[in-house]
Amino acid sequence: MTAGRKGVVLLSGGLDSATVLAMASKEGFEITALSFRYGQKHSIELEKASRTAGLWNTHEHLIIDLDPEPFRNSSLTSAGEVPPGHSGRREENDIPSTYVPARNTVFLSFALGIAESRKADHIFIGVNSLDYSGYPDCRPEYILAFQNLAELATKRSVQGNPPVIRAPLLELTKAEIIKLGLTMGVDYSHTISCYNPDSSGRSCGVCDSCLIRLAGFRANSVTDPAAYV
Repeated sequence: MTAGRKGVVLLSGGLDSATVLAMASKEGFEITALSFRYGQKHSIELEKASRTAGLWNTHEHLIIDLDPEPFRNSSLTSAGEVPPGHSGRREENDIPSTYVPARNTVFLSFALGIAESRKADHIFIGVNSLDYSGYPDCRPEYILAFQNLAELATKRSVQGNPPVIRAPLLELTKAEIIKLGLTMGVDYSHTISCYNPDSSGRSCGVCDSCLIRLAGFRANSVTDPAAYV
């Protein structure tokens, strides 16, 4: 029984993190949702994150402003245009230009500090190792490594209360994630997955993330409620 326990949820404003937030809420956690402004071009995701946090009655939603300098050299921040989607599976070392340097490591480190300050036992992250763009910090071995770090890095861990890094979508396809979210009542119209939305916040429909998302909805015979160009 998790009623009364506290959890930190990394909330990007996208489909996966909205699903994870719903899961944590359904489990009865008192939730601190954590989002970041790090110079991303698709900053409309923060508006979506705020809306989703409100829908699931989070205890608090923190939006943390980060210096964008460490996140350069990504097409999601400053380095060039977001490329069109990749067809088929990538090679193991084919890392796309949309990879943001050390992003999940930075985000999880902040979540670890927030969790300790809030006495939260669980940290939720919506990474996925199946239908994703090929990022190294979305792999199972990465999550395991951060779990090992978390068990060494905090006062609460030393005192016998190590946080649990939970990545419940890690081994699910995008279609399975969407199906799960729909059964929980997630309103995906309040999420955005696009790497390159227009000035009105409409998804491009052709970037990696859009193609993966659209295929997931098609597999469920459901129309994606997001607005597209």
